[in-house]
Amino acid sequence: MNGADTAWIIVATALVLFMTLPGLALFYGGLVRARNVLSVFMQCFGIACLMSILWLAFGYSIAFGDGNAYWGGLEKAFLIGITEDTMAGNIPEVLFFAFQMTFAIITPALIVGAYVERIGFGFVMTFSGLWMLLCYAPVAHWVWGGGLLAGEDWSLFENGVNDFAGGIVVHQTAGLAALIVAFFLGPRRDKSKPPHNPGMVMIGAAMLWVGWFGFNGGSELAANGSAAMAITVTHISAAAASLTWALWERIRFGKSSLVGLVTGTIAGLASITPASGSVGPIEALLIGAIAGIMCQELCHVVKRALKIDDTLDVFAVHGVGGMFGIIMLAVFGHAGWTEQLGGLAVVGLWTVIVTTAIVLVVKAIFPIRVSEEDEHTGLDLASHGERAYDMSS
Repeated sequence: MNGADTAWIIVATALVLFMTLPGLALFYGGLVRARNVLSVFMQCFGIACLMSILWLAFGYSIAFGDGNAYWGGLEKAFLIGITEDTMAGNIPEVLFFAFQMTFAIITPALIVGAYVERIGFGFVMTFSGLWMLLCYAPVAHWVWGGGLLAGEDWSLFENGVNDFAGGIVVHQTAGLAALIVAFFLGPRRDKSKPPHNPGMVMIGAAMLWVGWFGFNGGSELAANGSAAMAITVTHISAAAASLTWALWERIRFGKSSLVGLVTGTIAGLASITPASGSVGPIEALLIGAIAGIMCQELCHVVKRALKIDDTLDVFAVHGVGGMFGIIMLAVFGHAGWTEQLGGLAVVGLWTVIVTTAIVLVVKAIFPIRVSEEDEHTGLDLASHGERAYDMSS
């Protein structure tokens, strides 16, 4: 065991969990109306709890078991046979389990942004659990667990896909799934109200930015120069995308908003994620600068051209950003075009098929959408019997 590596991954694990709780919850919660903020918190927190148990039970073994090209099997279910002395490289395997668990938590939690303000809580929990096990965990095995896309003997591509921290595994899968759920769910009945608390959005985005150092820097699984570079390029891309988003917003609409600025931050972070283990600061600057404009434009495309109410722009920011980062690795010569585009195609097809199947099955059991009356009342009161604010004061 390497003590420095172990200490750093312990910190990184805490940082990535911090991204979901409370970072993502606050970021999404501030973007919805006041009557739905607690429902967003409930969805993020509930998903975090359920994914933790399912990751222990089956998810980790499916993703990182020895298995075959397609899945890891169930030999590591419930961490059977793994003790504090079992190693994964230079760190305890139980720590590697915990670090990867935080990724399995935030990936389905990202999808929350597509369906806020109108979805049934039973559907959210059931869909998220099945999706993590049947979509996310197998893809994690293909790319990171020595499977179909990892460059092993049985890989589809000789050199494997270069996806350092989750452009494909996390952001493409979550972005596409968000688009599909939003399509089946249908649009909100009232889309006229602005975010109820932009300050909360900024606080959540700031937490995500800090937590992303663990997300990308921790993916090196070592306390070394490569981890330091990953953190540095992550920060540069986020800063660049924030500024270009704000500038493009001012050019198009005459004003730069706080919500726009921090949404650009997330676009830059998602875009650099797959490339953070390979690129340098100048390449990161270019990735972020382009992402801030490109992801903003895709927000309008999804809502106006596709007419899909991906409420908080999960696909445009995370899905497009992650896929863009994967492609930029090939543009800069850090990966082969065949591997990068092939990986996007294989995982994209799998995600669309599996997500669609899960939605169709789960909505036959649990209502996918709340009633019109409950949507008008707000999910905080209708689904959870609570209010975030005293509306009478």
